[in-house]
Amino acid sequence: MRISTAQMFHQNINSVTQKQSQTSQIIEQLSTGKRVNSAGDDPVAASGIGNLNQQNAIVDQFLKNIDYAKNRLSISESKLGSAATITSSVREQVLRAVNGTLTDSDRQTVADEMRGSLEELMAIANSKDESGNYLFSGFNTDSQPFEFDASGNVVYHGDSGVRDSVVASGTTIGANIPGDLAFMNAANGLGDYSVNYLASQTGEFSVESAKVTDPATHVADTYTFNMVGNDLEVRDSSNAVVTTVTAFDPNNPVSFNGIEVKLDGKPAPGDSFTLEHKPEVSLLDTINSAIALIEDPNKVNTPAGQSELAQMLNNVDSGMKQLDVARGVAGNSLKSLDSYSATHEEEKIVNNSALSMLEDLDYAEAITQLEQQQQALNAASSVFTKVGTVSLFDYI
Repeated sequence: MRISTAQMFHQNINSVTQKQSQTSQIIEQLSTGKRVNSAGDDPVAASGIGNLNQQNAIVDQFLKNIDYAKNRLSISESKLGSAATITSSVREQVLRAVNGTLTDSDRQTVADEMRGSLEELMAIANSKDESGNYLFSGFNTDSQPFEFDASGNVVYHGDSGVRDSVVASGTTIGANIPGDLAFMNAANGLGDYSVNYLASQTGEFSVESAKVTDPATHVADTYTFNMVGNDLEVRDSSNAVVTTVTAFDPNNPVSFNGIEVKLDGKPAPGDSFTLEHKPEVSLLDTINSAIALIEDPNKVNTPAGQSELAQMLNNVDSGMKQLDVARGVAGNSLKSLDSYSATHEEEKIVNNSALSMLEDLDYAEAITQLEQQQQALNAASSVFTKVGTVSLFDYI
């Protein structure tokens, strides 16, 4: 068999090039610390590495979502805790105002303190996060949720939206507390109806509770209670008589249209009051109304004024409970977020361990292979040099 000079040249060039390529591959592995730097290094391992990296990318996004939700909820929970503390102080102030020995000046001082507390609560309710978004506005994060209208009532411009964060595959957790849940939707302290007492009231009484006991027969309306002699007459908004209790005894509840009303004390003949269907009350409006009542010296010491303050005190208590409910929602969400975060961190540890097995380089083995490849490259280069310089004329 005859071997041409060209064949010999190409064989030696290919041998040297192959050894150089293998040496370069090991040098690249040593510089990156990875055994697999491209799919060609190990196709099977490269496929597994790609899947694991994709899983880690998804987990990282979950962890980012969790961090975002935890940050907002932690701030919200802290703000709601401050609001609960302020509301507790307001409750004490209302109790002080009930004291009949206070002078008008003393009550004005109490009202001023309550106004300061209300302003603090409004500031909390209008809190923003680090990005300038309102915490308690639902989906309307760029709109101030609470403000006073022209009549002095607190208006909520937000909504009930809960912004969900995806924290795991197919799992979302709310990352905010809507303002209406925390500050507006407290259960009515009396039940399902609020009472409007008249300034002309002379009897010492108050409504203890007004609840819907039979939803099937309940008729929501505004009802007027009139004490006619010793009888209690109840009329609806059309002035039609709904029921009349002869020889009214306050120890017995008044029942009509699926509603049960209990009174503490007995109205005097000629006394009147109305019930308005209102199952939920606003904590902020309750405090605002209490301030207005305390500042009115012509009403605060009257039987009607005392009855209204008692009702407002019940609603403040209910508002405190609602704040606790909102804080509980935030706390439960934070607990769940911590759990999902721990799960994802463990998942990343498992994934990274598998990645290490697939792609990490054994430096001792790689260095040994590099030395072997370098020796082989030097040998191939040496042979090529000698063979390449050989000529037929050398043997003539």
